[in-house]
Amino acid sequence: MSDAEAPDPLVVRYLDHVRFEKRLAERTCALYQLDLIRLADMAAASKVPLLQVQSGHVRRWVAQMHSAGRSGRGIALILSGWRGFYTWLGREGLVAHNPVVDVRAPRAAKPLPKALGVDEAVQLAEHEEENDAPWLEARDAAMVELLYGCGLRIAELTGLDVVASAEASRAGRGWIDLQNAEVQVQGKGSKRRSVPLGRSALEALAHWLAVRTQLPGMLTQPTPGASGLALALFPGRHGTRLTPRGVAQRLKRRSLLAGLATPVHPHMLRHSFASHVLQSSGDLRAVQELLGHANITTTQVYTRLDFQHLAKAYDAAHPRAKRK
Repeated sequence: MSDAEAPDPLVVRYLDHVRFEKRLAERTCALYQLDLIRLADMAAASKVPLLQVQSGHVRRWVAQMHSAGRSGRGIALILSGWRGFYTWLGREGLVAHNPVVDVRAPRAAKPLPKALGVDEAVQLAEHEEENDAPWLEARDAAMVELLYGCGLRIAELTGLDVVASAEASRAGRGWIDLQNAEVQVQGKGSKRRSVPLGRSALEALAHWLAVRTQLPGMLTQPTPGASGLALALFPGRHGTRLTPRGVAQRLKRRSLLAGLATPVHPHMLRHSFASHVLQSSGDLRAVQELLGHANITTTQVYTRLDFQHLAKAYDAAHPRAKRK
């Protein structure tokens, strides 16, 4: 059926149904109409009436749309419209089986995690914000060092306490062990792991802890028996433990002030940590342990990032890679 021809009467009836009985938005009805025109065109090209369409036809049409470049998400939306049409035909007693019910769109390619380049990550870590209160600058610098230098998840970061305590053990929080240069975190699945603290992270944390003791409401000398805000490694402006949203807002602001082209979110620093360690060491198992991944297949996505980095270097440097 071409656009110039009269719509199929069944399509007209269905569109009236969704417009007047289901009272769907006009925009939705217009999208349904386009999807059903596409269905009718494909059925006509295959010389099969709409009431005789089978699952095999639908799968073939899905393959045609996919090979023509339509995304998996776009095909999924089209199939949803077709599925609703045949569900209605079934209720009307016009078809015995919905040919779209078991057909699924092709899976979309999983996007690579977004990671900063090494220079960008260093630029962010070394940025000093002069317009902030000194305690905010010290706190945010320590957070960046832990996110990028240790690859922590944002929930692991905000759950950190100054010292180990009975409360921390019960709540599943982590803590800083400066003496052994480690951060103890509890990740997904209640699995605890130790992550080494690098020199820059140690320096940033030592500075922050010295500043932190001067804040109102903070203990001068935190002890294992302390509780509440006195234990929170990173407090907010209002005297409560800093939230993941608060961390994300501060990091976005800091990245823009540091001159980065793209606003940075906390998980981007975790991706950057993993990618940069893998680029330098090539040790996938070590990266898995540092990230706290239960399955190494989760970590293997960073090999794609590493290959992407190598491919760019090859394209830029190798004389046989350069194209005219």
